[in-house]
Amino acid sequence: MIYDNAQEWLAAPRKRVLLFGMSGLGKTHLANLLRGTGEWFHYSVDYRIGTRYMGEHIVDNFKREAMKTPFLAELLRTDSIYIASNITFNNLAPLSTYLGKPGARDKGGLAFEEYQRRQELHRQAEVSALLDTDHFITRAKDLYDYDNFVCDSGGSICEVVNPDDPGDPVLRALSENMLMVWIEGDNSHRAELVRRFDKAPKPMCYQADFLTRKWQEYLSQNNVLEGEVDPDAFVRWTYAQALDHRQPRYAAMARWGVTVKAADVARITSADDFDRMIAAALEAR
Repeated sequence: MIYDNAQEWLAAPRKRVLLFGMSGLGKTHLANLLRGTGEWFHYSVDYRIGTRYMGEHIVDNFKREAMKTPFLAELLRTDSIYIASNITFNNLAPLSTYLGKPGARDKGGLAFEEYQRRQELHRQAEVSALLDTDHFITRAKDLYDYDNFVCDSGGSICEVVNPDDPGDPVLRALSENMLMVWIEGDNSHRAELVRRFDKAPKPMCYQADFLTRKWQEYLSQNNVLEGEVDPDAFVRWTYAQALDHRQPRYAAMARWGVTVKAADVARITSADDFDRMIAAALEAR
């Protein structure tokens, strides 16, 4: 690790961290808080994916839908209107919308083969965005004179790395440049995440083998064909299982860094609080 103990962390002239864990446990909250001090550069992996690597796919998807409306189709053909993605750090809906959900087309679903293709595009984009982190650490200092750097990773980071492989190229690159910090939730957090997702199911990324297995299980258990699947019903059914699939992968990744509790993260209100929390995590390691 780039900081061996609490003293090194607290005395470091340049602090660099990567936050990872389940979506909804405080990664972006911490990153926004640190950025708000004016002393930290905030690098959002999901934002980078949605702009640099998948921006064209996202906009083409918008245009494809617009072409279904004759009035808009004519305007697009004559370059009379401009369609763009308004993705931001706090609004990643354009990326989620492109990923979509598999199932019946009349319910907004995608054919499973197309869904798999988009999942693979996202996997490749996520790996690239994670490997871009070193470039942005340098850029943040050289261009904007930021000494401190926080990487806000996506919840699917654990699906694109192999934490049990000491030679994993992505984890090696990340851990050599930043302190990796796992925000660990407990059973109550899991229950709340499931409740929120059940209320408003959203697209998400899955490890390819896990996705294929769960898709086949869902078809078999519900005795339905691919084109008959309710997209929201499938992602609701899969969500809790996906959390359980990811938890041991996050735990394995934590061996590359330190662990903090989601309950402690929720109490952080300042950069000084954050520094103390990381120092305590280094001491407890």
